[in-house]
Amino acid sequence: MLSVDRLTCQRGERRLFHALSFEVPASQWIQIQGPNGAGKTTLLRVLAGLTSPLEGKVTWNGQPLGAQRGEWHRDILYLGHQAALKEELSAVENLGYGLGLEGYPAESISIMEALNRFGLREREHLPVRYLSAGQRRRVLLSRLLVRPARLWILDEPFTALDVQATAFLASVIEHHLEQGGSAVLTSHQPLELRPGLTVSLA
Repeated sequence: MLSVDRLTCQRGERRLFHALSFEVPASQWIQIQGPNGAGKTTLLRVLAGLTSPLEGKVTWNGQPLGAQRGEWHRDILYLGHQAALKEELSAVENLGYGLGLEGYPAESISIMEALNRFGLREREHLPVRYLSAGQRRRVLLSRLLVRPARLWILDEPFTALDVQATAFLASVIEHHLEQGGSAVLTSHQPLELRPGLTVSLA
């Protein structure tokens, strides 16, 4: 279980949110809501261990993140709003490179299958710079199918996706929840997912 206890974050002189608390149990998802600039991305980065809060703490299975960095980074998969891809590499190479950096086997068969399932058949070997914004987003999201993780932290995962890709991503998240996984995400559009919890900022 992920637990957030009285979290306070600040950007410059501006306080984004104060004394925020919530929990994310297994098989549950939470949507972080709020207007632009409310601190949604900052909150996700804190949960991913990339940014430190001004006050409060985040625990995973009862232990502070700082006491279990290695285990924490193995248990989570964080996908930011910006596509963190190397444009000179192909979709296959990007996935393989990312898996290798994290110490996971880069099996070409599973990578190809993941890209195909996200609608990138015949584009797997193109340099990412030739792909559209939606296709780049699909490359990034394909990590959900090849990189094991118990908790998904997803910043606007549905951005730039067409109707078909949106429906497929929703089914991938649903399957993750059915398998006992959990998710925290932001989205500006209605989600076709089972009822979840909502955390509102501002």
